[in-house]
Amino acid sequence: MPEADLPPLREVIAAHGLMAKKSLGQNFLLDLNLTRKIARAAGPLDDCIMYEVGPGPGGLTRALLAEGAARVVAVERDARCLPALKEIAAAWPGRLEIISGDALCIDETHLLQGPARIAANLPYNIASALLVKWLTGPRFWLSLTLMFQREVAERLVATPRSKAYGRLSILTQWRARAKILFDVSPRAFTPPPKVTSSIVRIEPCEPVAECALADLEAVTAAAFGHRRKMLRQSLKPLAPGAEALVRAAGLDPTARAEQLSVKDFAALARAWRAMQH
Repeated sequence: MPEADLPPLREVIAAHGLMAKKSLGQNFLLDLNLTRKIARAAGPLDDCIMYEVGPGPGGLTRALLAEGAARVVAVERDARCLPALKEIAAAWPGRLEIISGDALCIDETHLLQGPARIAANLPYNIASALLVKWLTGPRFWLSLTLMFQREVAERLVATPRSKAYGRLSILTQWRARAKILFDVSPRAFTPPPKVTSSIVRIEPCEPVAECALADLEAVTAAAFGHRRKMLRQSLKPLAPGAEALVRAAGLDPTARAEQLSVKDFAALARAWRAMQH
């Protein structure tokens, strides 16, 4: 097996001087049993392109290839990691493409030119921004299997009236199903983060209620911008006649954002669109 020809990840990190950079949100995952578990959770691996963001020294990259990924496209911003990734590419000829760049700025539809499954131990400092990009941009992905800080993972699956429920919950659940698969201890990383991480599987679905995405983003941003205020107050920056807007959506103007379901927010988005015409 090709991975048997590669040195342990700790040796790779030492050989290439890959001290994790806090500025890049890096925490390297070195437990190969765990990376194989994540790779299996991201499957099936052989029916499309696997897209990985922030591979670092390549722990998950190795696992995806070892578990049978026909092709992996990995985007890495840290140029220090590229030589280590090229060693993996050499061990699996023709199956790993390495892109040096910032995933936030990449047009995946142009890069991948086909459906993909995304699997990544996302850098903590851009995890939410990348997820929003994938949720609101062109739908090129078949599934997302991603590592987040536990508190971010909880937001993705949160239900109304819970502390974690917010804008990210709405944007995720409007047209996707999210499930927390398992937690990852800080001890699995180098250096260990101060928080527990979680692996989340997200699969696309039809929107739970009809509305324009841009309108949904606008009403959720306004409503959760002042989540403790009643809707008739929190939505004023969006619509001077906020109370009339909420009533037009069939909702209670004295309700707060955290009390509304995804369908309620979709109704609010439709009502806001109607008020602008």
